[in-house]
Amino acid sequence: MTATYTFDVFSSVDGFGAAGGNWGGYWGKQGPELLKHRLALYEQEQRMLFGADTYRAFAQMLTSSTEESGVRDPWVTRMMSLPATVVSTTLQGPLDWPDATLVSGDAVDVVSRLKEESDVPLRSHGSLSLNRALMAAGLVDRVQLTIFPVITGRTGLDPVFHGAADFDLQLIESRTLDGHTQELIYQPTLHA
Repeated sequence: MTATYTFDVFSSVDGFGAAGGNWGGYWGKQGPELLKHRLALYEQEQRMLFGADTYRAFAQMLTSSTEESGVRDPWVTRMMSLPATVVSTTLQGPLDWPDATLVSGDAVDVVSRLKEESDVPLRSHGSLSLNRALMAAGLVDRVQLTIFPVITGRTGLDPVFHGAADFDLQLIESRTLDGHTQELIYQPTLHA
């Protein structure tokens, strides 16, 4: 059986994955319902998948903070305790992650193999360029897009789908969290 692969990503309304300026984490819009929901998602058994840049960002957060420091929400702490595969041609081991495997090679080949071999679902939070490539190869089963109620036209960083192929999206699930944040789960297919 093939494991399900979910590309889990946060975005502003105008499609940016982060922002400069004084927005703060989650654009300052995270609420208790979102945090509880995220923790429930990450309490399920699964394997995380990261590209080099996202791994570096999370590893830096892991080593420079504690659960009590306020930098890590409980779902982030849980994510960091899950087994992870890091796909990179530039990183050298050992990795500064509790249960991570470094795999060098083409991400499409690596994820194709993982989907066939994994007994648990696969999930990637962030890793934008990696996931755009995996979507183009037809390996992403779900795009879990959490849209925060902000427009970051001047300060937006990391356009989530910049340079991506064209896709048709079938809405599978949707919910509103804390009265203002949208979570949309889609099944993507390449647009012909």
